[in-house]
Amino acid sequence: MARCLAFPLSILTHRSLFLGISLALYCCSVLQLHAAATTLGASSFETYISDDGEPARINRLLENVFQKAGLDVELRVMRDAFLGSSVLTGKLDGEFAYVNLGEDSSHLLLSDVYLPAYLYAVSKDADVESVKLFPHLKDNRVAIENRFANTPMFRTLKEIKWSRNPSTFDAFRQLADDRAPFLLTTELLARELNILLANDNEETLHYSAKPLAQTGFQLAVRKDLDGAKTMIERFDDTVSTMQNDGAFNAPLSLPWLTKDVDGDGSADFIGHSDITRSSDSLATAYSLDGKPTSKNSKFYIDGKAHDSLEDAQASLVLDNASAPRASLLDKTTYQRLLRRW
Repeated sequence: MARCLAFPLSILTHRSLFLGISLALYCCSVLQLHAAATTLGASSFETYISDDGEPARINRLLENVFQKAGLDVELRVMRDAFLGSSVLTGKLDGEFAYVNLGEDSSHLLLSDVYLPAYLYAVSKDADVESVKLFPHLKDNRVAIENRFANTPMFRTLKEIKWSRNPSTFDAFRQLADDRAPFLLTTELLARELNILLANDNEETLHYSAKPLAQTGFQLAVRKDLDGAKTMIERFDDTVSTMQNDGAFNAPLSLPWLTKDVDGDGSADFIGHSDITRSSDSLATAYSLDGKPTSKNSKFYIDGKAHDSLEDAQASLVLDNASAPRASLLDKTTYQRLLRRW
């Protein structure tokens, strides 16, 4: 006959309690290991944001930033019409390329601007170089993308005849076809079109005397998201470090950047040995903080300061002799535009 093993009730109770605690701890560990990543969205923006393998500066840049910051983030690219509502309804935790042009952002926690966006008026005609303010474009037809036109800032500018376009290509085509003598676009996009034009031996665009508007790309997360403040702080700290040591240059395809690294009030030049060549002109440097350079500006290569351009150039190892960089705009797509230039 089989015998039953009897245990005192106190032992069974303690063992059950221990098993329950162990299972609870295990479940908590599993939940932490499989916690959902923070989901951030953005709408497609040529040369900046893409989900189909096209050149995308911000995608490349933020993948590096989030990895170095130790943040588990999933980036989603979607139509602009669904982006804002997806954040408001909680389907997304925020936006990874938020641009504030007067919209209500009271429900969002915003990072510092990690990539400024300088909006210039550009034209085939050199007369645009005298334009300094929006009123100087009064009664003129100006091509613009809907992403900018459909914002509070630009809806108030009634004196300009905006020629709205759904895409970057359509806005550039307005200029190519002479349907609009001016185009309002970001400096980096205008640069890419000029590279495309120069490589095709076409006359390049002229810029307004200065940016007519300045904004920038920010990380934006819902205020009710758990850990939102910590996430923004870690993001900002990582961005600042990467900007200073030149880790922004290669993802942005920019050999020289400028920023006030040492805090003396003047912007310094920032390069990186992975992309910067001694032949790269300082005139093409792109500002990360809007501050001007001066005779006191230093030159940082891979995070190391140099007092002169010559010293900085001596530390660079890339060959000076190189073919012109290809534009981040797809030449096949823009071939029709080039034929109309």
